[in-house]
Amino acid sequence: MGMGPAAAAAPVVRRKHYMHMTFYWGTQSEILFDGWPGARGGMYALALAAVFALAVLVEFLGSFLSTRSRGAAAGAAAHALRVGLAYVLMLALMSFNVGVLLAAVAGHAAGFLLFRGGLCGRRAQVEDGAKEYLAAAAAGC
Repeated sequence: MGMGPAAAAAPVVRRKHYMHMTFYWGTQSEILFDGWPGARGGMYALALAAVFALAVLVEFLGSFLSTRSRGAAAGAAAHALRVGLAYVLMLALMSFNVGVLLAAVAGHAAGFLLFRGGLCGRRAQVEDGAKEYLAAAAAGC
């Protein structure tokens, strides 16, 4: 019934886990998952491409929500998906890797240009309440 000496004396292997708390530049980082992308440059590039694509997708969903009218349940589901993806993107940014930050900003900019800036469809519409504010800001008031 008792545990043998080998089972009781099994060593516990703990690895040191260091998380950056300031921005840094380098390919050795952990983004979203333990050990991913690791120390390989190709996996790091893939991680940056995934962050870029995620930011473009968040902008697409924001554009999709603002230009389409649909039922309340479908609108709530699309909004929940957009917010959930935005939180995943925020968690990726918490790796404090400058490459991840630049990929996210570039993805948001590209998504905005594609879906709200008029490159891929129509331009984003300004709500009626914001037209006066934008006109006053443009006039320097």
